[in-house]
Amino acid sequence: MGFSLKDILHDKAWQLLRLETDPGLGCTEPAAIGLCAAVAVSLLQSRDPDTIVVETDPNIYKNAMGVSIPNAGSEAGIPLAAALGALAGEPAQRLQVFSTVGPEDLEKARELVRRGKVTAGIVPETSGLYVKVTVTVGEHTASAVISGRHDHVSSRVLDGRELGCDEESGPAATDTGLVTLEEWLLSMRVADLVHLVDEMDAADLDYVREGLVLNEALVEYGLAHGPGLAVGRTQLGLIRQGLLKKDMVVWAGVRTASGIDSRMGGVPLPAMTLAGSGNQCIAAGIPVVTVAQYAAMEDQNLPVRAVMLSYLITCSIKAGVGRLSALCGSGMAGGAGVAAATAYLFGGTVEKIGGAIKNHIAAFCPVACDGAKTSCAL
Repeated sequence: MGFSLKDILHDKAWQLLRLETDPGLGCTEPAAIGLCAAVAVSLLQSRDPDTIVVETDPNIYKNAMGVSIPNAGSEAGIPLAAALGALAGEPAQRLQVFSTVGPEDLEKARELVRRGKVTAGIVPETSGLYVKVTVTVGEHTASAVISGRHDHVSSRVLDGRELGCDEESGPAATDTGLVTLEEWLLSMRVADLVHLVDEMDAADLDYVREGLVLNEALVEYGLAHGPGLAVGRTQLGLIRQGLLKKDMVVWAGVRTASGIDSRMGGVPLPAMTLAGSGNQCIAAGIPVVTVAQYAAMEDQNLPVRAVMLSYLITCSIKAGVGRLSALCGSGMAGGAGVAAATAYLFGGTVEKIGGAIKNHIAAFCPVACDGAKTSCAL
């Protein structure tokens, strides 16, 4: 039995969705550093490192230096992230590597950092996402490299001997596959992407819903507790005082900010990530479902299809500008996805959807990223 063009396109979109979405705990840049340290130390016989050296590309450094680390209170920093990953991280946890950190681990990590045993620097000549962590214990040295994606371990070295990639994230699984899928996505027109989401089956819809459940939990936590800068909860207070009108646009912003408050505040709840960013996934999805709820859409699958369109548009833009860049990905790429999805929700034509994307990018493109931190919720 042969496969139709429709089957092939659906399969590519499904592969892309699976590669580009993954649960992560806290900001993905410190998590990538923690994971890299956990992989490096797993090659040794001891979790008591003498020294840890972290080397990253400029964008990883920018995004990891000032954002709160889960299970570390409000503390932040690249050295602390690496120390926690080495002392308590489990490679199998991937981007949820800080989920196993306890109070004793935090104290030990603080001591390592205080004694100057952990150093961090930038490797300016790197291209794309890059993290290398080197750990020494006695006479033995181990290193790991993460590249391309936040959880793609591309190299493991023990005492100068290359051990290769781990089986779950070898080059064949990520480097080649993701690049090929990104090239395919960049070749797609808006009309093609709209057709794809129109044809989503039950399994596709359920997978998108699972990610939304994770991010909705962060939204609710942010509204209830006000972590980070408490942007969402503060706006909620203004609404309750009658100082801010609760309309569709305002409420979508409040809920989105609350989810990002939680994530940037180091709340120990996982987020579904998109193209390597939890904020990006929150920004691309939460406004869409909020608008749909506000508009009381009868078709319960329509908002999920719209979210998928938002994800595809977001991934397409990120494939063009890079997984990490000097631009605000959540606002620029995620926002363009939301613009497209909102037009789709209300029955907009392909031309209207494309116009919404152009209008958003024209307005938001100049917004620069000065690093992940609590002010991302703004």
